[in-house]
Amino acid sequence: MMAVSPDILNNLPPLKGRLSTDASLATITWFGVGGPCDLMFRPADAEDLASFLKHLPAEVPVTVIGVGSNLLVRDGGVKGVVIRLGRGFVDIKAEGEDVIAGASALDANVAQVAADAGIGGMEFLSGVPGTIGGALKMNAGAYGGDMKQIVVSATAVDRQGNLHTVSAEQLGFTYRHSETPEGWIFTGARLRGIAGNPVEISAKLANIKQNRENAQPIRAKTGGSTFKNPTGHSAWELVDRAGCRGLRMGGAQVSEKHTNFLINTGGATAAEIEALGEEVRRRVLDLTGITLEWEIKRIGEAANG
Repeated sequence: MMAVSPDILNNLPPLKGRLSTDASLATITWFGVGGPCDLMFRPADAEDLASFLKHLPAEVPVTVIGVGSNLLVRDGGVKGVVIRLGRGFVDIKAEGEDVIAGASALDANVAQVAADAGIGGMEFLSGVPGTIGGALKMNAGAYGGDMKQIVVSATAVDRQGNLHTVSAEQLGFTYRHSETPEGWIFTGARLRGIAGNPVEISAKLANIKQNRENAQPIRAKTGGSTFKNPTGHSAWELVDRAGCRGLRMGGAQVSEKHTNFLINTGGATAAEIEALGEEVRRRVLDLTGITLEWEIKRIGEAANG
């Protein structure tokens, strides 16, 4: 049964954003797999989002999806409401050594705006697939940088529709994690870099881009880095040592180019991708005694419920 009944929809206030039922999620995730959601809401702005959440019954589950980069949606889809922030949250503006960005602004675009304004310290964002909202949630990082180093404050809406502004300290950043209260949806952030030479900063962006193209399967259907790096180890090295390079399960494969990437070679199901990841974890544990933790977020239900 749908977690969102017609009665619930009828009792929502007038909204500026867009509602759609039985919306496809496979079409918006980088893996290109997964079932639909009961209801998708694309709010026009933070106030629209707050109004929607305020009138949505507490028992209706809410899931937030950005550009679907670091995400695996299971084949049975997602019950309840999926919120996808869009054009009302993409603005990026440089102010002195700060950059103010909406939650759905692409990380790479933020890095470029910073570079154009002569703001350094944000180059790593060009190597992070996804949006600022997701980067805040998981303290995303790459190439020696992470969100903890640049966040000044963030804005969010809680499950009850209340607006919040929090400092970086309140977010409690740790490795690939933040202490974000359950149900909060980020709407934007203020980031702070350091003054630099635009030419030198742009050169760093170009170098990161080249390194990604050389080392990662960026043109494949993938979800980015699959596993977190265990303390003192690189996940890709552990996967390689366990003999998993090129390992396949149905249409899912461990990348030959970078072993911490799973790819959909064509026609893979979410179940095959997840099962392949679990097989990799099993082999690494058997060989090294180290348990790899998923970095990719897995949501939804299996096809059989």
